[in-house]
Amino acid sequence: MVAPLLVFILALALYPTVLTTIDAFMHIDALTPPNHFAGFGNFTAIFSNPEIRQSFENTGWYVLFGVMLTLVLGTAFGLLLQRRFRGRGVVLAIVILPWALPGVVEGVIWSWIYDPTFGVLNSVLKSLHLLSQYQLFIGTRQIESILLTSLVQVWQITPLATLLVLASLQSIPGEVYEAARVDGAGWWQVIRRITLPLIRPGLAIAAVEALVLSLNIFDQVYVLNAGATTASSVMSVTYFTTFQGLNFGQGYALSLLATVVTVALSLGALKVLYRKVTF
Repeated sequence: MVAPLLVFILALALYPTVLTTIDAFMHIDALTPPNHFAGFGNFTAIFSNPEIRQSFENTGWYVLFGVMLTLVLGTAFGLLLQRRFRGRGVVLAIVILPWALPGVVEGVIWSWIYDPTFGVLNSVLKSLHLLSQYQLFIGTRQIESILLTSLVQVWQITPLATLLVLASLQSIPGEVYEAARVDGAGWWQVIRRITLPLIRPGLAIAAVEALVLSLNIFDQVYVLNAGATTASSVMSVTYFTTFQGLNFGQGYALSLLATVVTVALSLGALKVLYRKVTF
C-alpha cells in the first residue's frame, strides 16, 4: 500500500542527491565549456574563495543565534501557554501565524521594519531618543546584520519550537509537580529539576529543526541582504555562484557540502540532546 509513496519519496530525494554528488566533482561552467571531471577542484576553489569562506563564518553565527534564541523563546512561550486562561486559543493562533508565512513574505515585512528611510525600528528608536538620525541596520556591520536577519527566521521558527515544547509539557503528569511542591521545591527548582529534563525530547527536536533551518537560511538573507557579503549565508552564496556566476560545478559542491554538514550536525545534536523519557 505504501510502496508507490515510498518510490515517489525516494525518487524525489535520492535522485537529486546522487546527481548533486556526481556533478560536485565535475567542471560544469556555462561560460567555460566543455564539462569534464575535476576531482576535488571545485572544493579547492570553494575554500580558496574569501567570499565563500566569509559565508561559512556567517552561517556559523546564524546557527548560534538561531538555535539559542529559538530554544529560549520557544521554552518561555511554551511555559506561558501551559496554563489555561481566557483567550488561550486565540493566542495560540497568533503564535502559530509566523510559522505559516513563507520566508520571502517575512523578509519583505521585516525589510519594511528595518528600512533606513521610513522603517518602524528607526522611527521607534528615534522617538525614544536612542538614535539621533535614521541608520542602515543591515549591510554595514557583520554581527549586527546577521543578528537582525536571524531574528526574522527566529520569528518564523519559534512557533514550531513552542508547539513542540508545549506538547512535551502537557505529557508530564500533574502528580510529578504535586510531589515536588509537597517536598518544598520552589519555582526555579521545579523548572530546572523536573520540567527541563522531562521535555528534552521536544527540545531536541526543536533544536534540530532550528539547526537545519539556520544552516540553510536563504529567503531572509536574499530579501534583506541581497548579494552583500556582510551577512551572506552558504545558501545565498550557492545561489549566486550557480545562477549568477553560472558555475554549476562549484554550486553543486557547495550544496553537497551543506548537505553533509547539516546531516552531521543534526545527528550530533540529537545524540547530545535527546533522552528517552518514561513516566
